[in-house]
Amino acid sequence: MDIFKTLRKDHDKQRDLLDKLVNTSGDTKRRKETFESLKRELEVHADAEERYFYKPLIDSDKTQDKARHGIAEHHEIDELLEELEQTEFSSPAWLKIAKDLKERVEHHLDEEEHQVFQMAGKVLSASQKESLSKKYQTYMENRK
Repeated sequence: MDIFKTLRKDHDKQRDLLDKLVNTSGDTKRRKETFESLKRELEVHADAEERYFYKPLIDSDKTQDKARHGIAEHHEIDELLEELEQTEFSSPAWLKIAKDLKERVEHHLDEEEHQVFQMAGKVLSASQKESLSKKYQTYMENRK
């Protein structure tokens, strides 16, 4: 499997968790568990993606700006996760922030899949795509 298929699989998992999160209400066990699962997934994914997808792209003039932009968006997502963590689960503000997070993450994933993947496809060799996928998957398995 190449790096693009591997990342898409995790992106689908994130979209699913985001949908579940914004459909929770109040200070419930379900909301807490869904949030913790999503937070862990986003943090580990961002870390692995920066190491095994963005880092090689920063080395190419063609993809450097897109890679830097993607990393900057990871930081914005981290800030929203932190804001959610510091907000009462029962607060109406919590759901608003969760919806902002969903919008921000989905924007990031769509941009990656529709713009960055195409550019990266021209920069990375077939063997790099396979190798990066294996390294990414190993890293993700060891972090979960």
